[in-house]
Amino acid sequence: MITGVAASAACSAVLTRAGTAVLRATAPGGRGRWERRNHAGRSVGLHAGPAVAVAAAVAAGRVRPAAGLAVLAAGACGAYDDVAGAGDPRRGFRAHLAALRDGEVTSGAVKLFGIGAAGLAAGALLRERPLDKVLAGVVIAGAAHAVNLVDVRPGRAAATVLALAAPGLLRRGPGAELAAAAVGAAAAVLPEDLGERVMIGDTGAHALGATLGAAAVVCNGRLGLVAHAAAVVAAAVYGDKVSEPARAR
Repeated sequence: MITGVAASAACSAVLTRAGTAVLRATAPGGRGRWERRNHAGRSVGLHAGPAVAVAAAVAAGRVRPAAGLAVLAAGACGAYDDVAGAGDPRRGFRAHLAALRDGEVTSGAVKLFGIGAAGLAAGALLRERPLDKVLAGVVIAGAAHAVNLVDVRPGRAAATVLALAAPGLLRRGPGAELAAAAVGAAAAVLPEDLGERVMIGDTGAHALGATLGAAAVVCNGRLGLVAHAAAVVAAAVYGDKVSEPARAR
């Protein structure tokens, strides 16, 4: 008999591989839309990003529908930024909020508020007490952003997800199954990501992060939520500071 953890991992892994293959073969909108240059100047495909997002959302939704919707929303916001924000040199929350103050709605701002709203909505459904709902929203949205922060080299985001999700697999219940959903998708995409044949982009990174966040929300009590919320906020602040030199150059 397949356990819930194994089923979640298998579901997300199989859907990730199948989705990547279908998108690579069909390339909706033209193959040029699905190609990007990575940090080394090599041409890689974006096929894995949507595949990862849908796979993780389906696997997470089997466990907690609210988690699945949050993962899908995070992936959709990331996809919008992958398309509309291509070539935009601005990085970090402050850059996009500064543009918003000047009357420009950037793709990064849409992503920031969209994922934040999705995280809070999911948190409200996943937890019962008002403070826990807010903390849960911060954890889900913050985790989505944190994974995207480390997506700067091939395979780094997927490998980070595997490392962070592994302890959750040792638990029992829905938290472990949500962690397994992240593990399955990340493991399925990692070989091609490391081989620089695909990149998961903001689409996949945000979706995987939201899946991790949902797993943490389901696994933890109040103190755990506070600790995770503090960690993702600290990561966001650090990431914004690190992006400053890049904007200055």
